[in-house]
Amino acid sequence: MVLNSIFGINKLGGFIKKQFIDVIQWENPDPEVLMWRFPIQDQEIQNGAALIVRESQNALFVDEGAIADLFGTGTFTLNTQNLPLLTDLKHWGKLFQSPFKSDVYFFNMRQQLSRRWGTAQPVTIRDNDFGAVSVRSFGMYSFRIAQPELFFSQVSGVCEEYRTETLEEQLRNLAVTQLASAFGNANIPFLDMAANQMLLSEQMTTLLQPAFTAMGLALENFTVESITLPESLQERLDERMGMGIVGDMGRYTQYQTAQAIPLAAQNEGGVAGIGAGLAAGMNIANVMTSGITSTATAAPASKPETADITARLSQLKTLLEQNLISQSDYDSAKAEILRKLTD
Repeated sequence: MVLNSIFGINKLGGFIKKQFIDVIQWENPDPEVLMWRFPIQDQEIQNGAALIVRESQNALFVDEGAIADLFGTGTFTLNTQNLPLLTDLKHWGKLFQSPFKSDVYFFNMRQQLSRRWGTAQPVTIRDNDFGAVSVRSFGMYSFRIAQPELFFSQVSGVCEEYRTETLEEQLRNLAVTQLASAFGNANIPFLDMAANQMLLSEQMTTLLQPAFTAMGLALENFTVESITLPESLQERLDERMGMGIVGDMGRYTQYQTAQAIPLAAQNEGGVAGIGAGLAAGMNIANVMTSGITSTATAAPASKPETADITARLSQLKTLLEQNLISQSDYDSAKAEILRKLTD
């Protein structure tokens, strides 16, 4: 009754509660939380209390915004012996035994895996073949907290918790900022970038590591998974690549004919026209090739030479021997080619 009259029931309960904050730990951490503050509120930590720091955690004592003692994995009894920095900040004596107040922050030291990055807008780079080219790129990266004190002072600051998604936007912006430099310094033509993504990934890691280190982070892995052009530029590139086929149109026509024969053989009379198609295709190829490489003076048309006819008949013979066409299909196509010779 006397205590009740002096303190009141609620005040007495609060007083007792203050004296028995004897275990400090982060029991069920959210994987997406990088930093979490133990809920001290208006309570005090008992001298001799237990601090439990689990695997892949660190705990940092902060007194009124000033960084004090850092603890790695383990169980610790809190006293002036293992809180030297906090003892100095609070000007405690060596025999200090009273409860005290301090913020305790836990840090998630695990790797944050498979974080995605990408360019929302095209990034312009200079290419030796195409000049200024706008590209898009995306991939993944992994990081972890390496220096909790630096992360606290440079990134998170005083707050109840700091989540991964809060940091990711800044990290993605860092990656995009360095993208043009990485691609330019690599001296890799755009057409070869897809085959050199490992080299580009290493270049990006080298450029990004100092920025991560300055925030108390370690960049464990960075990969470039895709490099693409905007649709309009891709269409032009496809046209340019397609023109390369014209340089050997004769072989291209032969390939198309060989691909078409098995399908045509399934239709009645389909292969009978293959000989004419092959001869016409070869003539078209010759005309297109000569049109590209010749001067403005037009060359007079001439009949196919005997060597060309021999080559066509030899191709048909090869198709017959490989069982790609039947004997009757071969005979029909052969007759068609010979008929063209006598026209």
